[in-house]
Amino acid sequence: MSLAIPFMSLVPGPDGAAVREAIDRVIARGWFILGPEVDAFEREFADASGARFAVGVATGTDALALTLRALGIGPGDEVITAPMSAAFSALAIQMAGATPVFADLDPERLTMDPRAAEAAIGPRTRALMPVHLYGQPADMPAFESIARRHHLALVEDACQAHLATCAGRPVGTFGSAGAVSFYPTKNLGALGDGGAVITNDAAVADRLKRLRNGGQTEKYRHVEFGVNSRLDEMQAAILRTRLLSLVKWTTRRRELAARYRRALSGASAIAVPPECDPGHVYHLFPVLVREGTSRDAFQDHLASRGIGTLVHYPIALHQQEAFRGFASGAFPVAERVAREVCSLPLHPQLSDSDLEAIAAAVQAWPSADRIGSALE
Repeated sequence: MSLAIPFMSLVPGPDGAAVREAIDRVIARGWFILGPEVDAFEREFADASGARFAVGVATGTDALALTLRALGIGPGDEVITAPMSAAFSALAIQMAGATPVFADLDPERLTMDPRAAEAAIGPRTRALMPVHLYGQPADMPAFESIARRHHLALVEDACQAHLATCAGRPVGTFGSAGAVSFYPTKNLGALGDGGAVITNDAAVADRLKRLRNGGQTEKYRHVEFGVNSRLDEMQAAILRTRLLSLVKWTTRRRELAARYRRALSGASAIAVPPECDPGHVYHLFPVLVREGTSRDAFQDHLASRGIGTLVHYPIALHQQEAFRGFASGAFPVAERVAREVCSLPLHPQLSDSDLEAIAAAVQAWPSADRIGSALE
């Protein structure tokens, strides 16, 4: 079905010509792995992110897994994270050889609840890994305090939170490191996979550069078990070009989110999660379809008006088969959010008129027989 307002498009828009120039530059140079484009992007992205160092890797998942390994976290260790995220957050913990332990969500932020995380700390806990979900920063001052109190590493999953801040500080800089994804749908997206780790710790950055490249200290000299996880020159060149627009794109996302909030005020069948920190960068704009209504019917209603939606994410991680052996306890907020969440279109190319049409369609969705507050 062709949609008048698709959820998003990954075809380069106004930056298309600059992206093609970046690709041509790499092809003309003939240097495709760990060259000048990666070096330059790492410096530029670190500066933009408020960190001393950035290390480019192949994916955001690898960024998380290699960060844990760089901190000495592995078999026998536990890492506490949120049960509501892309599965790759918890899979990265397993990739490092550690065990994911889940802690339920704050019902307003929809990120990991610091109180639940502290309650989940056990004798094998080595790290906290909050996820800045949908671009909303987790409560990092609280997690920083918990990590310090319990002598734990603090690793931020910032894969959906490029340039986000919390309490005025850049995300990814509160703890040991922050992991970022450049998957094509992200606020700063490549034309393929890509990721990076930002950190203020020179030793962590140096070890990450070794781990991403087979554990090599120099060519053909491998001093530890590493992997092949290198951001390639083509993607780095594309990301350098797009990084120039990221502040403008982020501003537009925030403008659109504010318009959504005004336009959806008073909607009876959906709830809009609050903005808990002005550093929110709105990777996605989720709404919660209130209990007593059907999310499938809500999506069908919007689709009938030519509007695309997606669900991020329909299954909480502790309910995924891949993690059932690690999950214990109840996570009612995560389970409710998984049942109710639905993402509306939000991206820098979305027009004001399209947003108004989306909001009108949402407002036209009939009230449910039973409406309870989805944020209670």
